[in-house]
Amino acid sequence: MSLTNPSTTAPDGSSRRYDLDWLRVIAFAILIFYHIGMFYVTWDWHVKSPHAGTAPEFIMQLVNAWRLALLFLISGIALRYVTDRGTLGRFTGKRTLRLILPILFGMAVVVAPQSYFQLRQAGVIEAGFGAFYADYLSFDPAVMERWQLIVPTWNHLWYVVYLMVYTWIVVLLIKPLRALSLLIERLPRKAWPLLLIVPALPFILYRFTLVTRFETTHDLIWDWANHANSLTILLLGFVLAKNEGFWRAVRKALPVTLGLVLISALIFSHFWQDDVFETLLDQPVALAAIRTLRVLYAWWAILAILGLGQRFLNHDSPARAYMTNMIFGWYILHQTITVAAGYYLAEMSLPAGLEFLLVSVATILGCLIGAEAIRRSVILRPFFGMQSKRAISKARDGDARRSGRGAPASSSAS
Repeated sequence: MSLTNPSTTAPDGSSRRYDLDWLRVIAFAILIFYHIGMFYVTWDWHVKSPHAGTAPEFIMQLVNAWRLALLFLISGIALRYVTDRGTLGRFTGKRTLRLILPILFGMAVVVAPQSYFQLRQAGVIEAGFGAFYADYLSFDPAVMERWQLIVPTWNHLWYVVYLMVYTWIVVLLIKPLRALSLLIERLPRKAWPLLLIVPALPFILYRFTLVTRFETTHDLIWDWANHANSLTILLLGFVLAKNEGFWRAVRKALPVTLGLVLISALIFSHFWQDDVFETLLDQPVALAAIRTLRVLYAWWAILAILGLGQRFLNHDSPARAYMTNMIFGWYILHQTITVAAGYYLAEMSLPAGLEFLLVSVATILGCLIGAEAIRRSVILRPFFGMQSKRAISKARDGDARRSGRGAPASSSAS
């Protein structure tokens, strides 16, 4: 995710790649609605609706397979474009500052209410945010033991933390990554059908090695399976970002990838039923096949989304320019709003449909209004990853000059 908003040209340099801006916005929007969905499933989350159950879980599982991978892939693509412009030292310093400010401010201020409402619903603490907040910022091991939480925490901002670290890794590996990119560009056109399988092979390996040993923690230090998956897909985006053969193959494969996604979903609709899945636990070969298919399905879904983006989203509009600058602020705000709204609405014993509508509306309006207020504040903008008005104006002027030469422009594709 580039907070400097680097858009791209087409791989052949002929036109702007607005589709990647749109896909970044869509990827974050999916993440926002996914977290609303977490209020309604049986999986562990900060607060729960009294209507939580298994009904939404199949759709959530389908989306969960690729939602974060798509975001990290787009982040890798954007990193390629920004690191190909300017000096690496200056870029690294600016990027680190732009990410560390939202992380620190988010942990200290934005995320704190999530822990408060989580503990309130669990009956661990009494009402009163002031007393809670003093303990939240105390770094007291006794408090953490009593709450069974590590505080201060970053919760959903783990993505930003990981992205900052991955950016440093990319900078350190920049020469071999560029060399690998050039090597891949030399592949013959007839080799590109392998696109459907070969890039998924590392993730299949991770599924049967690291994933079975390391639970996802989002704690940065002991999250090896998640790091393997997230960093690999980001590096994949980096090396393929400017590869004309890759993007051509994605376009041509669109009917195939859409078909594979649909077929996979139909298969999962049967085998992911609780009673059926339990029978697979005694059939290691069948279980391994379903787990392998899930990894392939995630890659095919990403390819299909990229193909759909090229076909339908490669156009500009004022909405794109606005949302690419605002979406990161919406992302930072959204989960706190969802948790707070969910906590209060859960106590009202509302019908499930009305409660879901109100949680969704509260989240959307809260993000829109909150981010718009932040956009107008010179002081708050850096803490939510938003560019200054001067930087936006400068980037637009640069876009106009570069687009006339077919060179990469500035927007927010990661």
